[in-house]
Amino acid sequence: MSATPELRRVVAGALVGTALEWYDFFIYGTAAALVFNRLFFTDADPAAGTIAAFATFGVGFVVRPFGGILFGHLGDRIGRRSTLIITTVIMGVSTGLIGLLPTYPAIGVWAPILLTLLRVCQGLGAGAEFGGAATLLAEHAPPGRRGYYASFAQTGVQIGLVLGTSAFLLVQLLPQPDITSWGWRVPFLLSFALIGVALYVRLRVAESPVFREMERTREIVRLPIKDALARHPRSFLVGVGAHINDTAVVYTLATFSVAYATTRLGLSNRTALLGVILFGLTVIVLQPVYGNLSDRIGRRPLNLFSVVFVAVYAFPYFLMVDTGRTWLVWLAMMVMGAFGFAPQVAVQPVFYAELFGARVRYTGFAASRELGAALAGFSPLIGAALAARMGGEPWLVAAFLVGTAVISFAAFYASYETKDMDITAVDPPAAPLRDPLKE
Repeated sequence: MSATPELRRVVAGALVGTALEWYDFFIYGTAAALVFNRLFFTDADPAAGTIAAFATFGVGFVVRPFGGILFGHLGDRIGRRSTLIITTVIMGVSTGLIGLLPTYPAIGVWAPILLTLLRVCQGLGAGAEFGGAATLLAEHAPPGRRGYYASFAQTGVQIGLVLGTSAFLLVQLLPQPDITSWGWRVPFLLSFALIGVALYVRLRVAESPVFREMERTREIVRLPIKDALARHPRSFLVGVGAHINDTAVVYTLATFSVAYATTRLGLSNRTALLGVILFGLTVIVLQPVYGNLSDRIGRRPLNLFSVVFVAVYAFPYFLMVDTGRTWLVWLAMMVMGAFGFAPQVAVQPVFYAELFGARVRYTGFAASRELGAALAGFSPLIGAALAARMGGEPWLVAAFLVGTAVISFAAFYASYETKDMDITAVDPPAAPLRDPLKE
């Protein structure tokens, strides 16, 4: 079945919108790994400064569930499209303002305070962005093709990762004094221009047909979060656990691994950032492949395979990185992206959309997913602390990744197959959640 012009606009809106918004979110992590420890925490030693920078990075995850509840409420009350317009503005403005902040030498302790406040705003916007874009895609997609089309929401996220990392890779071409004085600001200031692009694309997207039908039949609920917890309690818990491992993986690779490779192994910033870009490009290429596969064999098998691979590969990953050989570092990241990360994140948009009924889909999706993100969002900070505890060695970090894989495996194992569900249903799916203990 070929895509209609309207569906193509929805795909473009999700792809461009999520790419630009997650560009905003990811560049903070890269900056935290490379420059924020010196610019905003200069009274601390380098290791403590890095940990402090990663702590402010994690703050964005703490507030993401609140963003999911707040904007999820709006998405289930006033519409998916309208809410995405609001989050686009919040994300773009807060990111651009980071590029204008005075640093610690200029205003002292107010520098990290203001940085943290803007990170909070980023977290609120990010908490609703992905859920809204994925919900809009899933509700527009034709039956039997939801996995494929919804995967483009996650493709946009990975494009944002590549764009953000590439921006800092270009900044690294500057002399070091220029990087620390003004170069680091450029990726953030670009966000002001990118707001216009994202808004132009999203304003051309039609509202979800499922939401329009709910408006027509007066199926909209007053408190979506209350109904999500009451009608979908187990789905909510599954949603929380399902997002822990992929969050830990991507931020361990894209943030902790960059800091580890540059400070512990002595690799150049460019080498480390190129590894992240190769990781992101690998995932981008495979997103539609895995999304299409999920429409054939189901969401659950791919999710289970992915987390099992992470658990098996976590220690070999750090063994390869620890060699300090550029090609092995890059290969380690690409293999993790191809088999440990790409399958579960390609399926993630449609998996979450199918966990909840239409009346509370945006709220249930965003709130449960972002709560999982909050639990795993301090992965770079945890990684830095665990590595410091072992004198810089990464083996406790590998064990941490295994632990998150076990949690997400339990969540996916407790889920049920949803690829054939009716996406327009306003109540929970008719099929009961499977109980592994009764099988």
